[in-house]
Formats: sequence, C-alpha cells, structure tokens
Amino acid sequence: MSDLPTPSDDAPHIPVLLGPILKTCGPIAGTWLDGTFGAGGYTRGLLDAGADQVIGVDRDPLAFKMAESWLGDYGNRIRMVQGVFSRMDEFAQDLDGVVLDLGVSSMQLDLAERGFSFLRDGPLDMRMSQDGMSAADIVNTASETEIADILFHYGEERASRRIARAILREREIEPITSTLKLAEVVEGCLPRAKPGRSHPATRSFQALRIAVNDEYGELFRGLQASERALKPGGLLAVVTFHSIEDRMVKRFMQTRAGKTGSVNRYAPEIEQEKPAFELVTRKAVGPDDDELAVNPRSRSAKLRVARRTDAPSGEVEGKQLGMPMAGGRR
Repeated sequence: MSDLPTPSDDAPHIPVLLGPILKTCGPIAGTWLDGTFGAGGYTRGLLDAGADQVIGVDRDPLAFKMAESWLGDYGNRIRMVQGVFSRMDEFAQDLDGVVLDLGVSSMQLDLAERGFSFLRDGPLDMRMSQDGMSAADIVNTASETEIADILFHYGEERASRRIARAILREREIEPITSTLKLAEVVEGCLPRAKPGRSHPATRSFQALRIAVNDEYGELFRGLQASERALKPGGLLAVVTFHSIEDRMVKRFMQTRAGKTGSVNRYAPEIEQEKPAFELVTRKAVGPDDDELAVNPRSRSAKLRVARRTDAPSGEVEGKQLGMPMAGGRR
C-alpha cells in the first residue's frame, strides 16, 4: 500500500514486559514467531537475546514500512509475513516460541489518521489491516441493540444503552465520521472523569476497535494455532492489557494444561486427554516500578507463559475461555 502515514520519531516505541519475557523464557534460542510485530520491539529483543530467527507477523502494512530502516541489520534472521497470527500454523511449524502482544501499537495510537485515539481528531477508522468495515461503518449503520451489545460485551461499558441511543440520535442529524465527534457524544452520556481516571470514551473506543478487528475471535483462533505451530518444549508468551483478554488466555492455558479444577467425586471417571501445555507462570506477571517509570502504558499489562508438551493438538470452545459474544457485526 502506497503513501502510508509515518508516525513521529519523537515518541519511542517501548516493548511492554520484554524483560520478563526474556527472563521467563530464557535462554532464548531457535525460531520464534512474533505474532504482533508492530514496531519490532519484541523481534529485536528476541534476536539480540539469542534467537536464530524470528518470523514477524502483522496485518498492518505500516509495520513493514517502519521496519525498512533496520531490517537489514539482522540479515536473513528476520522473516516478515503480512497476515494474522491466527493462521500462524499455515506458515510456521516446529517453533521454539511464540510471543503475542495484544495491545494496540503506539504507532497506531499516535497517528490521528488511523482513528484509534479519542485524544486526536481523525477519521473514525480503527482498521488494523486498513481494509474491511470501519468503526464509522458500525457507528452509522448498526442498530441500537448491536451498538449497545458491542459496547457492553467488548468494552464492559455499563452505560452502553445510553450511549447507543445518543449515537443514533446524533447520526440522524449527520453521520459520525470523526474520532473527536464520537468522543464528544460518549462524554455527553457519562459523568466528568475525576483526576487520574481514564477518559470517559476509553471503553467505547476499545469496544469498537475490538469489533472492527475481530480481536477476540483472532485471539481465540490464534491460541489454538500456537498449539499446532509450537514444537514440544516450545513456549507461548502472551501479554494482555485488559481483563477479558487475560481471562481468555488464562483459561486457555489452564484448560490445555489440564488445570480445570476439581471434578465431582461421585461422577463416573472420565479419561483425560494428555495436557498440551504446562504452565510456566502460575500467576500473571506485571511490570515492575522501573518499567512503569519508563513506560506508563505498561501499567495494565499482564504476561502469561506456557510450555508445549508432546501431546497431540486439540480444540477448545469459545465458551470455555469466557469469550464474549456480542451481537454486533464483524
């Protein structure tokens, strides 16, 4: 794609929880897949720590444009794939590790043209791959119920119905096409934020971004794809930024590690399949004070790591992971 906007170099792009990933998964070696390449922070960190090769995957073409200035420094140790990590097993097998960062890249947030931020005026877009249905399409064509469901299930927004009604009232006057206009509509439905609290539009923008990019579906399919792509002993490291994603990752790892809780002692004994993973982190790992001081965006980040066994890969259902199901369009 030509003429892609380029983010400013003034703000460094800091990979969240890179230190804990390298420590927990070390020693780093072999072939890894960075399923959310972004600005390349994890890829460079893994290569510098000893990985032989990293497969960098991203659905945003801007990621590849940004990496042009430094990719040559690593020769053939980086293989770039434009696509989605939920299909990683189609282009990678016998991996020594997979790392996924489920946060929105700062390079996307910092670009008003991409429409992710309620702090910068831009077109109401939010498409990571820059194609398909945009946030403006949903806001201006979905029903009140669909919008309310998206805001509630994907953003855990308690005022979802009130906001959805306000959106429909506003779009009857004129279409909502800019980020600041939508933020204004949402703010008008909620109390003024107290100092230190998040912006009132945070949950609504998160919900729309998730719906536009089918992020929960992508995560659900990606976790299963990692099970098929990792070699025995391979490591799956996932960084999440809010409770729904963390719950899905936690339940996937626990379920596939056979840690699903006690069973009814009176029920007939059922032969359990051999666990496909073993837990490396029993609890989520968060940022330390040093990282928080350097990168405030890491404050809600959580890392979970599991190691692949030699058991055959299997399947899980979305309801097992607590995957939200909104009635909105995708």
